[in-house]
Amino acid sequence: MALTGKISVIIPTLNAGRVIGTLLNSLNEQSVRCEILVVDSSSSDDTVSVASSCGARTLIIDRGDFDHGGTRNLGGKAASGDILVYMTQDALPAGRASIENLVRPIAMDEKTGASFGRQLPGPDATPFAAHLRLYNYPDNSSRRRLADKSRLGLKAAFISNSFAAYRKTALEETGWFKEGVIFGEDMLAGARMLLSGFELAYEAGADVYHSHNYGVFQEFRRYFDIGVFHEEEKWLLREFGSAGKEGWRYVLSELSYIISRRAYHLLPEWVIRNCLKLAGYKLGQVHRRIPARTAKLKSSA
Repeated sequence: MALTGKISVIIPTLNAGRVIGTLLNSLNEQSVRCEILVVDSSSSDDTVSVASSCGARTLIIDRGDFDHGGTRNLGGKAASGDILVYMTQDALPAGRASIENLVRPIAMDEKTGASFGRQLPGPDATPFAAHLRLYNYPDNSSRRRLADKSRLGLKAAFISNSFAAYRKTALEETGWFKEGVIFGEDMLAGARMLLSGFELAYEAGADVYHSHNYGVFQEFRRYFDIGVFHEEEKWLLREFGSAGKEGWRYVLSELSYIISRRAYHLLPEWVIRNCLKLAGYKLGQVHRRIPARTAKLKSSA
């Protein structure tokens, strides 16, 4: 069945010269035609010229004006597509049908407000990075409705703008992405869509390579930010439930992953990582009570 509706791919960038050409060439070879819009934060390398040479439209903003939600809103409102695909500069489609498979749930069902694809670990992924992707992005597709919050909790609203598609009218109806958040603009948009009666789709056949080999202190900073996010968006936890049980499931799954691969030498690092993640999260939740310099820690995500 043919897909209908114009597709726009929006990619925020900063000094992406080494990777943007490969990504854009892959997008130009996709099985569906896409408008490509690069929103660049005044890169000091050749990101913009490479993007233009690959046929992408470019918007340039001041580096200090970048905002996870606001920059994506700027791109979405400037795009001409009925379906908006958001990617990060370090994600790479795994096949020619990645975009087609990602947008299909939206194109085929008006109840679907957004969909997100499967993120596969890159070839250089550490066991910790690989497990994170395998845990959050399984090989079976699924749909999520508001009623699923009783079963999935906060995970019912999970969606990742590293590779996600949105019905533009659904984003408009639910107020676009929230601006000024430390991150998590994608989960907030997913939650508001569920509360407005839309459904979210996870499409395992829409896959990209995307992973990060975070060090232990990068993990600490990232979980600090998660704690800040959950503290500042308390309504999200009230509406969908605490992330605590899911966190413990993840920790145990990671332990099982390490043991199943007989990577016993990683067990001390596993302990340190999870202690620092818990400490970071708890500190993030009380960030208003600690010195401002510490509270401004940013993740490297």
